[in-house]
Amino acid sequence: MIKQDIKFFNNELEDDFANNEKIDTIKIDKNYKYIHNNPLWNLASFIVYRIIFLLPAFIYSKIKFRLKIEGKEKIKKYIKENKKGFFVYHNHTQEILDTFLPTFIGFPKKAYIIANADNVSIKGLRIANKMMGAIPIPEDKESTKKYLEAIQYYIEKGKIISIYPEAHVWPYYTKIRNYKSVSFKYPIKYNVPAFSCTTTYQKYKKNKFKTVVYIDGPFYGKNELPKKLSQEELRDEVYNSMKEKAQNSNIDVIKYVKKEGN
Repeated sequence: MIKQDIKFFNNELEDDFANNEKIDTIKIDKNYKYIHNNPLWNLASFIVYRIIFLLPAFIYSKIKFRLKIEGKEKIKKYIKENKKGFFVYHNHTQEILDTFLPTFIGFPKKAYIIANADNVSIKGLRIANKMMGAIPIPEDKESTKKYLEAIQYYIEKGKIISIYPEAHVWPYYTKIRNYKSVSFKYPIKYNVPAFSCTTTYQKYKKNKFKTVVYIDGPFYGKNELPKKLSQEELRDEVYNSMKEKAQNSNIDVIKYVKKEGN
């Protein structure tokens, strides 16, 4: 029998169960460089992303998680028929695996991940994480302008941009937490689709389980609606597709229990 842990939570929008060590978070200001056109940087980025990172990540995902991805053909079809990039929305159930998934689902397209500043603040990994596609969320007006320019740049270049709208990691969680619609402004703004990417955990032997990821989409915003309403409807489409696929989970490695009162 698989040993089951129990975690207690107060607020599904705010609680975080990541194993975060103390990080000296850098400030994402006007001096942060989102786009790199230096040939040496891009060569180093290619080596880190394609040669150093990809194969070990694939092996790790197969051995530890027995990872299987269903529905990649939906993304491949879009890539074949369109030059612009797109956005992928994931549920957030792993710390390390969730950094690999965006690469796997759209390979050989490079994937970028919108993340908080901690991801480019870890000592020894700051440069590597930037090269592997981390796009940190800005902190002021000037850096926000550069951030949005970078997102548009990568979309125009046909890249994948992944977003974890749940924001916080809940390891092995088998439901979809409620999340806000704010990140769905991007597909509306750049007139590109969204895909959902739902991670599930499925028992297949007495003491074993596998990780099955489902891709759905493309989902498009409705141009005939006001932008805010289109954003909300797109969020609901993606959220409902995630909820549907999450029902394929049939094992709780960790049971999450909401605290009552004090």
